[in-house]
Amino acid sequence: MFHTRTIKTASSSEAVQVIRYLNRKRIVVKHIGSAHNQEELASLKQTAQKWIDQETKQQYLFPIERKTTATLIPLDKLRNLGFRYMFAHEVLTGIFRLMQFHTLEPKLLLDLVLIRIIQPASKLESLELLSEMFGITHKRTEFYRHIPAVVSLKERVEKKTITFTQKQFAFDFSIVFYDVTTLYFESFKENVEEFRKPGFSKDNKANQPQIVIGLIVTKEGFPVSYDIFAGNTFEGKTFIPTICKFRNTYQVLNLTVVADAAMISLPNVASLVANNLSYIVGARVTNLKGDQIKEISNQLNAVDGASMRIETERGLLVCDFSLKRYQKDKREMEKQIAKAEKLLEKKADIKRTKFLTNKEKKKTEQMLNISLIEKTKLLLGIKGYYTNLSTESNKTIIDHYHNLWHVELAFRIAKSDLSMRPIYHFKKQTVEAHILICFMALAVCKYMELKTGRSTKAIIKMLKKITDARLLNTLTNEEIIIRSDVPEEIQQLLKTLSLSH
Repeated sequence: MFHTRTIKTASSSEAVQVIRYLNRKRIVVKHIGSAHNQEELASLKQTAQKWIDQETKQQYLFPIERKTTATLIPLDKLRNLGFRYMFAHEVLTGIFRLMQFHTLEPKLLLDLVLIRIIQPASKLESLELLSEMFGITHKRTEFYRHIPAVVSLKERVEKKTITFTQKQFAFDFSIVFYDVTTLYFESFKENVEEFRKPGFSKDNKANQPQIVIGLIVTKEGFPVSYDIFAGNTFEGKTFIPTICKFRNTYQVLNLTVVADAAMISLPNVASLVANNLSYIVGARVTNLKGDQIKEISNQLNAVDGASMRIETERGLLVCDFSLKRYQKDKREMEKQIAKAEKLLEKKADIKRTKFLTNKEKKKTEQMLNISLIEKTKLLLGIKGYYTNLSTESNKTIIDHYHNLWHVELAFRIAKSDLSMRPIYHFKKQTVEAHILICFMALAVCKYMELKTGRSTKAIIKMLKKITDARLLNTLTNEEIIIRSDVPEEIQQLLKTLSLSH
């Protein structure tokens, strides 16, 4: 049996010890500390009793009466173990539950999504950060072992995000927005899977292999689906496969897709019509015939906010004029003309430059392209949109197209806040797992931003201010957690995110 013993010391304080008896001899098992007043004495006695309970599992015939006052532990018996950010972990896992991500296995997937939001890093460093920041441990081999299971979750993840956006943002499949981007690899070697290929790079990494990502978002910018293509795939060729797959998967009867000018081509228009899909796609009005350009310019007559429509082989063409756009286009045109004139004046070795053209029968001599300048002047401030929504107003079509920036914003969040690229993986399945993790993280980020009006960086910065100080009671080997106060601003943030605290 172990007992608590109190004795007077030479300094007139009272020492508290844990003792036991062996062959009628008293053995001091643990020295708890010295008290200088009754409050400290009571605290040390509670600590001693707690040590006995935890270390020996000693049972008592009669229950010992416990005081409800908090135990005071001498500072010299405490050791600082550092800080953790469990509050941020609790908030993000709360959002995972709202989105039903918590039902997905393996758990490693959610942990990698969580750390991707808080502090993006390589997979190996992410495992180290999970241990340091949250005390969550995973073996390095665990990630590679679970890759096939993670990749197989893509369809389930997309369905969960769609169900979530239907509940939170009333998504009804009537209109979606599509765009593509490229993600480059930190390597100059292609792979045999014909997946990592060099191509037109939106990151100005033409010499490095890449992949092409096609992303579908709602009108609020919430991601609902994505596809991955080889890096040398022309973005226009991703359009029909991705949209048709999305429409067929969810059996959508009436779907309108909004995309930029790179997606439009006569074969794509034919495929959209054949698949009973409505579309609003950016138009390259500079490719129109001269008489069509003159007709558009005359009808709009440089009136701010004016719009018109004409029939073309690519469908109905809606055009509008913006004074703000006109001023920007005019400045850009004048700058390019000045550059061309300066090159002609210096008779420098001229490479391809806008508004310059070869003189007749003299390929080495160049001149100002007057016809192109006149054509450009006619189109200043004019933007065009192809569509087959003949019953919709010009304003509705233009407004829908202007919401396409939400996809661009989603890509910026993925590339900057979530560090989606460069990609360091080599095998196709590993790359697919990386993209799925980033897609899930993007969905969580967009939810937080849409609900709060704050950026992901700002929200994470707020959450990380709430820390858990970890102290070790060296007398009992018990870890004590002291959390900093949660200010009203963060409590309100949790309510906005539909999380209770």
